[in-house]
Amino acid sequence: MQVNLTGKTILLGVTGSISAYKACDLARLFIKAGAEVHVVMTPSAERFVSSLTFEALTRNTVLTEASESWAGELNHIDIGKRCDVFIIAPATANTLNKLSKGIADNILTQTALAFKGEMIVAPAANTQMLANHYTTGSLKMLGVNDYIIVQPQEKELACGDVGNGALADPSEIFFTVAQSLLKDPFWEDRRIVVTGGGTREKIDEVRYISNFSSGKMAKALCLSLYLKGADVCYITTMGNEGLPSGVYTIDADDAEEIFDYTKDAIRVSKKGKMSKASMNASDRHLIQKEPYLFMVAAVADYKPKYPQAGKLKKSTIGESWNIELTQTTDILSSLDKTDIKTVAFKAEMDSQEGRNNAVALLDKKRVDAVCYNLLDDAKSFGGDENEITFITKEAQVSLGRADKLTLSAKILDEAKKLSHNENQLMDIN
Repeated sequence: MQVNLTGKTILLGVTGSISAYKACDLARLFIKAGAEVHVVMTPSAERFVSSLTFEALTRNTVLTEASESWAGELNHIDIGKRCDVFIIAPATANTLNKLSKGIADNILTQTALAFKGEMIVAPAANTQMLANHYTTGSLKMLGVNDYIIVQPQEKELACGDVGNGALADPSEIFFTVAQSLLKDPFWEDRRIVVTGGGTREKIDEVRYISNFSSGKMAKALCLSLYLKGADVCYITTMGNEGLPSGVYTIDADDAEEIFDYTKDAIRVSKKGKMSKASMNASDRHLIQKEPYLFMVAAVADYKPKYPQAGKLKKSTIGESWNIELTQTTDILSSLDKTDIKTVAFKAEMDSQEGRNNAVALLDKKRVDAVCYNLLDDAKSFGGDENEITFITKEAQVSLGRADKLTLSAKILDEAKKLSHNENQLMDIN
């Protein structure tokens, strides 16, 4: 899934850590996403990676102590004026302590002190240096001053110690920066539940009934929501590979687990929400945003009535095998959808009645919208593109064919319109 940062400009700060070479991978990720990247390096960072390396990657002159010029815009004041966000990765313990105290004794800390946009730091240092009370205090102070901190990893460090302090994975840093650039006030901090993947209904301990769902659409939707700043709970049978760690994931197997986990997640999402009836004008600034449920999972309609323990032997079963099936729980019909906007997903192969079946879900399942997808055959599953029609009682909007991340953004734009009253409140405030 390729995130689009076209039109965004990123300032990448590199300090003197052994993991400075990973900043090259980070710069590549930004450039691949379409962003323009400028780099500023401390003198210590130049001992690990040359400025020429970053200039070759970004096609922009790197700001260093030696390259700073007041004859143009390559200086610690002007470079920040053209950038949307400042990410320092890696950020050493020395730099973290300086930033928290407002010390500006090198080209990078001077640039940081002059920068007016959002600041992000990704610490990388020896475990004891990070755990030192001066550094922990500095990290707390940076948090108070609205710095975003990308937590380091716990692993074997370059010094041989094992502990917390390794630079976060470049993809994790990339997602954090992308979220900073792409946040949407409507979705920011809104609690969202997404289900995804095809359920696996157990026959015995090694066999199950499932379907061709790849879970790619649900993953794309989770990533799009995360980038817009939403608080996402992802309930899936397909894992969360490729998603940022900020997407809270619950692993599920069968329809019963999907139902139970979704029911619990909705209950948690509604906690603290004030009812519209009890809200008065003075409460409007306290309102918790209405949660959403995106039911993308392909839940099996039937399951084996008598799942077996252990592995059934072929010699015991014989030449034919008749498995008695029973219906699974109708999840969308059974969930309490009060005070939560619900968007169902409907895949059909009937070009004549498919759309009508999707429209019927609005009343039959009591949902707010349906994302309708007409498939050709089994080969339609697992592709990187999709075609969706967003259906509500008021309209049917064709979102066209696109890659699933682009399509997810279009779905979310339409889903916004479901919260008419809340949109009006946000406009008032």
